[in-house]
Amino acid sequence: MTETAEDIVRRATAAFNAGRHDEAISLCERGLAREPGEPMLNHLSAAVRFAKGEIAPARRHIEASLARRPDNAAARLLAARLARADGEFDAALAHLDRAITLKPQRDAFVEKARTLELAGRKAQAREAWEAILKVIPQHQEATARLGRLAWEDGDLARAVDLLERATASEAPASVWFDLGVARQDLRDHDAAARAYRKALELKPDYAEAALNLGIALQDSGDPDAAIGAFARAYGLRPHLFGSIAMALTSASHGRLWLDESALRKVLEHDEVG
Repeated sequence: MTETAEDIVRRATAAFNAGRHDEAISLCERGLAREPGEPMLNHLSAAVRFAKGEIAPARRHIEASLARRPDNAAARLLAARLARADGEFDAALAHLDRAITLKPQRDAFVEKARTLELAGRKAQAREAWEAILKVIPQHQEATARLGRLAWEDGDLARAVDLLERATASEAPASVWFDLGVARQDLRDHDAAARAYRKALELKPDYAEAALNLGIALQDSGDPDAAIGAFARAYGLRPHLFGSIAMALTSASHGRLWLDESALRKVLEHDEVG
């Protein structure tokens, strides 16, 4: 009995969900050899290839799927993500607008806000995030992104308020880092240090958080703890040495290091306290 496209999609989906991406692609290709334009198989093949980072072939498959089913909202959403991955923001936004027209859903609105921000259209991105937050007041990503945008605009108080709201529930290290930066700019060094420590707890290899933690500790008058944080940053990313040296000599509680090799030795042997 000949397998139908639906049969192959079920098997390929099961393989994909089990992490067997090559098997899923092989199944899709077998079905497409028989039915080259089959939209479900092309859509699934595009999704699997996107998961593998194979953008160009994924785009070819999603375009083939849309050629047969142009009004499939899920395919439009995937096409938008693929276009955005290629830096084609106008194409991505066109797909997203079509997806929203076909089936207004949260994912499409969030993707549009992300795309506008990546495209550098800050005012439109802010409007998009604010529209999401108006409908879903507890939407963490919208709150966090608006906090970051407020910081970029120099509205530090609003930035801290939004970012504190975003971190009231489980949040990624990047959001804690942004909160630390906003608090630091308000010269709330102790609170900034707490945010950076949380970022490092969530992402132990976050070199920028370790660097900023060192600066916050130094500015709060704890140079010994600052050296520990700088040592961690240096261990994670040695090319930060210049930034560390500058921070150590520029703050009011800084120390003057005339011997670069001596500073490197201190950083190589110290630990975060």
